[in-house]
Amino acid sequence: MRLAREFFDRPAHQVAPDLLGRVLVHGPVALRITETEAYGVPGEDPASHTYRGRTARNAVMFGPPGHLYVYFTYGMHFCANLTCLPEGVGSGVLLRAGEVISGAEPALARRTAGGARVVKHVDLARGPARLAVALGFGREHNGLDACGPGPLAVLPETPETPETPETPETPEIREGSGIGELAVLEGEPVASSSIRSGPRTGVSSGRETPWRFWIDADPTVSPHRPHVPRRR
Repeated sequence: MRLAREFFDRPAHQVAPDLLGRVLVHGPVALRITETEAYGVPGEDPASHTYRGRTARNAVMFGPPGHLYVYFTYGMHFCANLTCLPEGVGSGVLLRAGEVISGAEPALARRTAGGARVVKHVDLARGPARLAVALGFGREHNGLDACGPGPLAVLPETPETPETPETPETPEIREGSGIGELAVLEGEPVASSSIRSGPRTGVSSGRETPWRFWIDADPTVSPHRPHVPRRR
């Protein structure tokens, strides 16, 4: 069952840890969310894209909760967030990492497009840019609603593929009209005792705010990298 819009209508630092263990679905690929990062409201969180107010780039973050905010960064990567709080506020949760549990083949094909090196299953969505690639997110997906109608179900199936021998048995997504849509399913919420938090990764302002959340000892969690100022 999909998470309701009310789930996202809360402060981002409350939604972020609660997203751990949930299942994010886009088209043929589904992943279990293992790492998130919260970003606060305008004027309060200097690390947030909404800190200085609404712009053409961040407009989706000021829309209703439960929508996908996709942005391009460093001139080479897309990253994806889920919006939080009521319309007009401007807050969200960055999807930092996950474990691909369905659709390993298309996820791998996307990650290795253009002759990229061999990618282990554990690394398919280990990091926000890799997650966006594995799920096929691009600029055209900015604004997708994750709380639309139509249930999705993840069912166990299929053996590992020959191209990815380290891939465990993966389920496939079966649903009539819902396939291809964006959804966040209930999954299995993680116990608070297994959730860790710490400073956010790679931000120059507000970097000490402990709003990065991850599942303890999960191999798909990305390494923490403090911000390093660019040299001219």
